[in-house]
Amino acid sequence: MSSQVSTSRGLPSPSKLGTFESPHTWQMSGPTGQAEAGSSDDQDIRLLSVSWNQDFGCFAAGTSNGFRIFNCDPFKETFRRDLKSGGFGIVEMLFRCNILALVGGGSNAHYPPNKVMIWDDHRSHCIGEFAFRSDVRAVKLGKDYIVIVLERKIYVYNFTDLKLLHQIETQSNPKGLCCLSHHSNTSVLACPGVHQGHVRVEHFGLKVTRMISAHDSHISCMALTMDGLLLATASMKGTLIRIFNTMDGTRLQEVRRGLDKADIYSIALSPNVQWLAVSSDKGTVHIFSLRVRVAGEDASNEQRSLEGPRMDHQNSSSSIDPLIQTNTGSNASSSLSFMKGILPKYFSSEWSFAQFHLPEVTRYIVAFGAQNTVMMVGLDGRCSFDQVNGGQMLQKEYFRFIKADLTPLRTSAP
Repeated sequence: MSSQVSTSRGLPSPSKLGTFESPHTWQMSGPTGQAEAGSSDDQDIRLLSVSWNQDFGCFAAGTSNGFRIFNCDPFKETFRRDLKSGGFGIVEMLFRCNILALVGGGSNAHYPPNKVMIWDDHRSHCIGEFAFRSDVRAVKLGKDYIVIVLERKIYVYNFTDLKLLHQIETQSNPKGLCCLSHHSNTSVLACPGVHQGHVRVEHFGLKVTRMISAHDSHISCMALTMDGLLLATASMKGTLIRIFNTMDGTRLQEVRRGLDKADIYSIALSPNVQWLAVSSDKGTVHIFSLRVRVAGEDASNEQRSLEGPRMDHQNSSSSIDPLIQTNTGSNASSSLSFMKGILPKYFSSEWSFAQFHLPEVTRYIVAFGAQNTVMMVGLDGRCSFDQVNGGQMLQKEYFRFIKADLTPLRTSAP
């Protein structure tokens, strides 16, 4: 598989970029065609993709005739481009700055599905273009990297000059599964390995590669903590979610979503690493209590040196303090769990702590907000859960951000 890269001179540093702040339609210029300012009818729009930005404070929606950026709290549309010339199947943000990665999508794609355009909206022109021989499955942006996912290969480029840094072979990856950490002290990438059920983890800063045997069947969904030290995975069966230490591949915890096979849409880990959320085609969002630590007081000096710089704030998943506070609840379990090792594994499973039920026809992705809230895009709302007693979550807000077809064809997470 080969690629072609073209770039304009003087790519801006991510730290010097502007932000999306204007809640109105902008005129599109340059190679992206013409815009119809304020003239689009949502009834004629189809939602093609939704994806969170890196801190889950915003999300981007790719539509059949452009894209839109939304702020989560408070909820509002902050930016849009409505085009005559087609839609976008992938819209990837870089935090809240004016740089976007765009890939055409839908029946009238604005760009070919095998091209990635790095668009600087402040300058209103394309600052980089990547062309491949096969369709692009996903794009991930970080402060240092641009990661482009094809079905069997991942390309990692330097953000500043677009030079190719890494090529990673994967098993067939039609969903474009790939995660990138977003903390200043760590650079971690997770993706499917070359063998079924395996996950490959790259610690770029440490030049360390780990292969984790996560499941027996194919990987269907995965998520990293912000620092990249914890990894959560689900398989095509969709019954179990497993949490791993990415430094040594140790499995730290396993929780059960259910018994029936399910298509896992998204996995989210809370910033304080106390909670895990899972959405699936079964129409229920499950919240699990986490009880994991990456490095405890008894960790060896050798392990500490391998981990590299440790995050100092108390919400770090690498903190030596317990991640679960004494006033938080625990996951449900069978009354026969004390017979672990004698009865089938089902009876020793950890079940979800809190739940929220949704229409099964809606595809949605989840993320954690402030004050024990969970955001769900697709449902267009926010729910809260009792961190002590758990149970059914309470819907707090509901927004219909596009008054048309709200079922995305593609979902992604940072």
